[in-house]
Amino acid sequence: MSRQQDYVLQQISDRGIKFIRLWFTDVLGRLKSIALAPAEVEGAFAEGVGFDGSSIEGLTRRSEADMLLHPDPSTFQVLPWHADDETARMFCNITTPDGQPAAADPRQVLRRTLERAKDLGFTFYIHPEIEFYLLRSRTPGPGGLEPVDNGGYFDHVAGDVVDLFRRRSVKLLEDLDISVEFTHHEAGPGQNEIDLRYADALAMADNVVTFRTVIDEAASEQDIYATFMPKPVWKWPGSGMHTHMSLFEGETNVFHEAGAKHQLSRTGRQFIAGLLHHAREITAITCQHVNSYRRLWGGDEAPSYVCWGHNNSSALVRVPTYKPHKSRSARVEYRGIDSSANPYLAYAVLLEAGLRGIRHGYEIPDEIEGDLRDLSARERKVLGYENLPMNLDGALELLEESELVAETLGEQMFQHFLSNKHDEWLGYRSQVTEFELRRTL
Repeated sequence: MSRQQDYVLQQISDRGIKFIRLWFTDVLGRLKSIALAPAEVEGAFAEGVGFDGSSIEGLTRRSEADMLLHPDPSTFQVLPWHADDETARMFCNITTPDGQPAAADPRQVLRRTLERAKDLGFTFYIHPEIEFYLLRSRTPGPGGLEPVDNGGYFDHVAGDVVDLFRRRSVKLLEDLDISVEFTHHEAGPGQNEIDLRYADALAMADNVVTFRTVIDEAASEQDIYATFMPKPVWKWPGSGMHTHMSLFEGETNVFHEAGAKHQLSRTGRQFIAGLLHHAREITAITCQHVNSYRRLWGGDEAPSYVCWGHNNSSALVRVPTYKPHKSRSARVEYRGIDSSANPYLAYAVLLEAGLRGIRHGYEIPDEIEGDLRDLSARERKVLGYENLPMNLDGALELLEESELVAETLGEQMFQHFLSNKHDEWLGYRSQVTEFELRRTL
């Protein structure tokens, strides 16, 4: 029994914990859980908890149904919205009965990629900006979906439901040791953003999954509804999850070089080059739903073309300079990821793309100086700016040919993901939409 496991067992006893939820996700990043009684936790640490993996989307083949959940004691937290029955949670690693890591466990996919970064001496840090909408109801009324307010960017209305919601959300997140940098109203009606303080990528992926649950719980307390759908209404801005990334060697941020252009090191430039080189083939992972492409091609500030820039909101990859003389703040921001992505898979393919840029010495293209949206389609073509896929079908065609994604996810998860997404596209394509009825009926 490890020291961390002993600590968890002592906390369960001292705090009178009645239920311990074992958390994990399916291939799409949807949260799943099993509840244990306190007396079963020691056995779960020693032997794991058996379950039918074939019932979880993308986890395993039906002929290999038996799987084991192994709780990670470092993720133990008491859930602050269960005040009456004291419930805690732990994230789990999943194995086969013979002790091998499950091939299609999203958390394991990220752990493998982080190990490859570690072999190069790197620790990967993430800081996400997570956007979402708050609605009065999930069911559209005569006027469509009703947002909780008609506020805009940075608007503040003291004492309203959104102000109460954000304060409650931050309190719950901090109770779970998830640090929040700031919160604010976003550009769309009822749209909000909460930025989490940077953490190592595995902890942050766990935090993002927890974050979504916290937001749902806080919204429910206010009798409203949260959605991370990328583009719930065509005329509203999309909800992204702009992701700031940095690589460290020990205490040194390897993206920073004093005196270099934008204070960006050669390693940082190669990392960006990797992101750009592989951006189109990883888009089905970072933008995994049919609706994701409404955001990418719906105007506003969503990136549609493969380019990078300094402090440029039209670029797919941006180099921010909030604190140019603070080396630890050097980072790159990837804007082509939305709030519905599976964070384990998305962070894994982003890291692998950047690492390939470093390993193979990719050369970074020229940065875009102006706003790409001011250029005509012909000008963009002449200048060589490739577009991101325009729909899920196009993204899947590129994904199917991607050696990077197949290697990062592993063959079993790669095929499960493709199968799930092809089914989503076929289901969408077979529909007759309101647009068609209005135009042609």
